[in-house]
Amino acid sequence: MAHKRGTNRSQSVLFPKVVDEYISAENAVRFIEAYVESLDVAQLGFRRAKSAKTGRRPYHPKDLLKLYIYGYLNRIRSSRQLEKATQRNVELMWLLRQLTPDFKTIADFRKENIEALKKVCREFTLLCKKMELFDGELVAIDGSKFSAVNHTGRVYTRARLRKLFAEIDGQIGSYFEMLESADEAEKHAMKLSTEELQKKIAHLEEQKASLRRIEQELEETGETQWAVTDAESRLMRMGNGGSDASYNVQIAVDGKHKLILAAVVTNQGNDMNQLSSMALTAKEVLSVERLQVVADAGYYKAEEVKRCAEEGIACYVPEPQKSHNKAIGLYTEKDFTYTPEPDEYRCPGGKALTLRGVYTKGGREMKTYVGVACRSCALRKLCTKSTKEPRHIYRWVHEAVLDDLRQRMRLHPEMMQRRKELAEHPFGTIKHWMGQGFFLMRGMNKVSAEISLSVLAYNLKRVMSIMGVPKLLDQLRQSIPTLADPLAVRVSFLARLYLNPSGG
Repeated sequence: MAHKRGTNRSQSVLFPKVVDEYISAENAVRFIEAYVESLDVAQLGFRRAKSAKTGRRPYHPKDLLKLYIYGYLNRIRSSRQLEKATQRNVELMWLLRQLTPDFKTIADFRKENIEALKKVCREFTLLCKKMELFDGELVAIDGSKFSAVNHTGRVYTRARLRKLFAEIDGQIGSYFEMLESADEAEKHAMKLSTEELQKKIAHLEEQKASLRRIEQELEETGETQWAVTDAESRLMRMGNGGSDASYNVQIAVDGKHKLILAAVVTNQGNDMNQLSSMALTAKEVLSVERLQVVADAGYYKAEEVKRCAEEGIACYVPEPQKSHNKAIGLYTEKDFTYTPEPDEYRCPGGKALTLRGVYTKGGREMKTYVGVACRSCALRKLCTKSTKEPRHIYRWVHEAVLDDLRQRMRLHPEMMQRRKELAEHPFGTIKHWMGQGFFLMRGMNKVSAEISLSVLAYNLKRVMSIMGVPKLLDQLRQSIPTLADPLAVRVSFLARLYLNPSGG
């Protein structure tokens, strides 16, 4: 049996006559086209939304925005790769109507429209809300490290500077010893001449002076690190046990379809201060009075839990186990029972610890409870190492908030599994499937725009998977009245083409 053979290249018609025939009804570019055309790019703040009367005609922001959205959906983020894709990718030929902007134009668009790109991501989130794709009941919060444009070796801490100073001083000292013994070395074969040694010493002195300037910057700014290439990135611990110059990306994920409600970029190495701000942002997007939020133990901080409770947000966050007493085999605070009335603790032996006063400890107002029968208690050796002082228990004045959290965690242990299902899926998709675990731009503001594009692409992918492109287009037309008439949309496309055939 003969093999399958392709079509003869010399025949007169090889491809369909109309590019539109290549694009199926389910193709994502049809929704990208419709969605971007529905946006008011001038109101969103895009540069060159209105072209000047003089000068070279620019590309329309909508066309470049379509290009970026398509690129982020298809693992193409580099401006040079995007330029190549416009010249050989049929989907992009359809989407951009065969426009082929150069890489610098593409790169400049992303750099010049930082805030506008963030707003586009938010606009799509609000569109998802209109289409009732959020349930507004449960939100998962999580953070992940994304590599910055800064090599780890180009990040300096005070400890590393001290180590480098010692190494440089040691090298300079060894070179000086070689210079002092130059006469003796002349009798033998010297590896380095006097002139070469002096050059090496001068080079090391220059390095030392440069490091001194970095040390001075750390002293003046009060920062603990100094990154040379991207000054706002920080050295952070990674999941593999190593460290990398990174940013910490925070997301809030809705529980219905795992869509991202909000994303924020920080340069803090841990998540302890992010719980309430992310929860409040999610609550604002959802426009709800009450909300349940789940996060891992890295978010546990008493003040953050308290602020959430004050705003009507019920948290599910496991409490880290860091008791010193447990490590040495003594009773921990969890072995003592608190009763609000008469405001006292009961020890494992059934004895009372009564309130003695309120003190400030670790920056918090703490109530102090002291045992009244510790001297004669048979369990004393399991309770305290002190031979003179009775057992003390310290309780935060707002501890009732944490008691409520502990009670919720006991009643709903399944919430931790829900957290994994919701919060880890988006990061896995963005980092591994979409290949966007690192940034291409520098500075927190710019990388925030990058993560906005990644979140927009992720949400687009999820929504198209859930609804399908044809149904999504119908929903878009219902949500945005200006898209209800396809003929009117087509007329607007043709008008823009007529006014500026080159894409302006």
